[in-house]
Parts: sequence; C-alpha cells; structure tokens
Amino acid sequence: MRAISLAVAFTLFAVPALAAQQTTRIPETAIARATDLRAQALADSTAWKVTESLTTEVGSRLAGSEADARAVEWARAKFHALGYDKVWTEPVTFPKWERRGESARVVGAHAQPLHVTALGGSPGGIVEGEVVRFESLEALQNVAPGSLAGKIAFIDYQMERAHDMRGYSMGSRVRGGGPSAAIRAGAIGYLMRSAGTGWHRNPHTGMTRFDEGLTPIPSAALSLPDADQLARLAARGATRVRLALDCGWNGEYTSQNVIAEITGRSKPDEVVVIGGHLDSWDLGTGAIDDASGIGISMAAGHLIGQLPREQRPARTIRVVAFANEEQGLWGGRAYAEAHEADLRKHQLGAESDLGAGRILAFSVKAPDYARNAVAQIAQVLAPLGIEHRSDGEACGPDLSPFKAMGMTCAGLEQDATRYFDLHHNQDDTLDKVDPRDLAQNAAAYTVFAYLAADAEGDFGSAPRAADAAR
Repeated sequence: MRAISLAVAFTLFAVPALAAQQTTRIPETAIARATDLRAQALADSTAWKVTESLTTEVGSRLAGSEADARAVEWARAKFHALGYDKVWTEPVTFPKWERRGESARVVGAHAQPLHVTALGGSPGGIVEGEVVRFESLEALQNVAPGSLAGKIAFIDYQMERAHDMRGYSMGSRVRGGGPSAAIRAGAIGYLMRSAGTGWHRNPHTGMTRFDEGLTPIPSAALSLPDADQLARLAARGATRVRLALDCGWNGEYTSQNVIAEITGRSKPDEVVVIGGHLDSWDLGTGAIDDASGIGISMAAGHLIGQLPREQRPARTIRVVAFANEEQGLWGGRAYAEAHEADLRKHQLGAESDLGAGRILAFSVKAPDYARNAVAQIAQVLAPLGIEHRSDGEACGPDLSPFKAMGMTCAGLEQDATRYFDLHHNQDDTLDKVDPRDLAQNAAAYTVFAYLAADAEGDFGSAPRAADAAR
C-alpha cells in the first residue's frame, strides 16, 4: 500500500511539473501565416509613414517639453488611426531638465569658438579655466584630489565604431562618470569628446550623473573635430576655455506611456510586448532615436491587426510608446512597476531602439523547453538576412527593468555601424532613414510578434527568485 501511495503521490506532484516543462512549439499554420506577413511587411510603407509623421509633425521631443505633450497626443491618435483595438495611457513622472543655451570658446592667444552641447542633467553656469586633457576616464579618476582646482577637465576618449555598438559602453561611462571624477579632482567644469563616431561638427548630447554629495559643475560634450582641435591646442601649452551653459532642472513633469493592443484570438490576457520610446533629445528630430522604433513597432502591430479575427495570433500584441527613455528609463521603469503582477502573462518582449539599420541577428535566452520554438522563429526570420544567435538576451533599454524582474526578452539586433554618427546630435533627421531598411525591421518585428504570440507553450517569463520570495 505504501508503495502505491508513494507512486500516486509522485504522479500527482510530477504531472504539473511535467506539464510546466512541456516543449513549446509553433503550429505550422502560424509559420505559414507569418511567412505571408513577412512578404506583406516588406512591401508595406506604414513604418516609414509613421516615422515621417512623428518627425515632421512633432519634431524633437525633449522629455518634459511642450513637444512631449504633443507627442503623446500624436501617438494616441496614430494608434487609433492604425486600427488598434484598445489605446490608453499610463502616467510617468520625472524631474524636468531644460536646455536654454550653450557656448564655449578658447580665450587668449588662440581665441576661437568651440562647438559644444550641454550634457543632460548638467547645471547652468559660466566657468573659465585652463584645460587639462586626459586620454581616459581612469586617468582622470587617478589624479590627486584637488589637483585640478580652478581648471576644466577634458576627457579625450575616442569611441570605437562597431556594428554591434560595443564601442558605446566606454563612451557612455565617460559621459556618466566623468563629471563626478572631475569634481573630486577639484575641477570647475567638465568637457568630453562626444560619445559618437561621426566627423561632422555636431556635438552629441546625452545624460550624465553626479554622485551623491558632490556639487554639480557645468558639463558639456565637444564635437569630434572640436575635441581634436582642443587636444592640439592643449599640446601646444596652457589653453584656457570659457564654458557658458544655460540649462538645469526645473521641477517635475508628468508624461505618459502610450499603450495600444491588437487583441489575441483565444488568450487575450496574455501579451507579446514590443515598442520604442517616444521622447528624443532636442538637437535633431529624433528620427533614428527613436521615431524609427516607434514606426517599426506600430507598423508590426498594425499589420497583424489587419488579419481576420480567426487568423490573429492566440495572444494579444501590445505596443508601447515609452516616455522619457533618454533621461533614465523613466517610462520603462514605470511600466515594469505598473505591470509586475502580470509578469507571467508577458510571453516575450522586444524593443526597437538602435536606429533604422537592418536587423542582423535574432536571439532569445529561453529555457530548454522553448528553444525549438525560438529556432522556428529564427527560421522565418532567416530570409530577411537575420542570423540566429544563441548567446544574446538583450531586449532594448525600456524593457530591461521588466527583464530584471523575470520577463523573457528577445533581441533583434540592428546594424549600428553608422548609428553613433547621428546619435543624440542635430544630424538625427529623417533623411538618414532608409525606407527599405525600415521595412525589413518592420517585417522582422511582425514575424517575431506573430509567432511568439501564437506559440503553444511559453518562453519562461516568471518572477526572479528574489522577487517571488517577497
């Protein structure tokens, strides 16, 4: 009897466990439909039209600005016009930073202007002092405290161009950590070679941070040619620069994540979430960063939504136009907090936020039982020139807070070779977007979202152990 009881008990406990590990698969009917959608998306111009509309009708969209509010209304109206079944907004509150003016010039024997832009988060102010050049962030961090009293620190780190954006890691560290290192050394101001790869005389902005307890100093980025010029001048002897920034924090602002859905056929409360961020910096019109991501994801949902109800995927396609990514993932963090209780209902997530270059690779870090389904998606993406990589797990910045909670993410990795020529500068305009590359992106997101939403089984989204224990 005891042996029978143990066997029954084992069966009772094991069946749910085995069911939970059942192999995820994608039906052949879904594969065929996604193949048709792929062809339709390549010939469709929706992604281009949406990108053109946002950059033309709204333009630059600095978080907290008047254009931010117009962008929210634009997104709401565009989702409705594209036929989404449900559209709503969720509030995102953050500190408001403003740029009003900026200039810099070499003073003295070699007097001349320099092209600079204030880093996001910098205070305003006018400082003048001798420039001290450093080749790296580490070099500045290693100087004696107080040794730069009355001087301006200048980090001349040259970012590497790469198709996979690996050169940006150190560039962003120089931008985010350089000002605090300069303050500890006693500097009155901070300059950096822009975190970018273009050679036009356009400085690249971006967010910086000041460590707690430090008094912020005016901090700005030089265009790459101006950084070269300043380096040559510094090599000739003592060089003084006058830096004048009119910018700073001005209270709080509440923007919105704009969210829309194409309702699923049979599991409408489960979602595949895709999107881009609605805000941009204020120097260009935010075409590659990230109007193109908005266009790609809106188009993908729209194309799936054109199917008859009985041909839609089982799960809902949710598209999010995230608020204020640029200044600290505010929209992404708000989304994660608002939807944490529904984490298991998020089948997969992916965000387009690396410009408008062609997608080169696809990856999902999924449990073993879902790997065959990932391979099935990769097979339908392959004719678009997209390689399947097994070692990636990126999902875009705005979804990273939800990924940290346990949502499974997909990476649709774009060619970033030229992205940092335009990133956060005044050259980020619509003429840099290739409609054919944009259509390839839209086709990839359409295939990915449809197949993930129609999969039989899941991809492993579940609360992390630490979160589940709370």
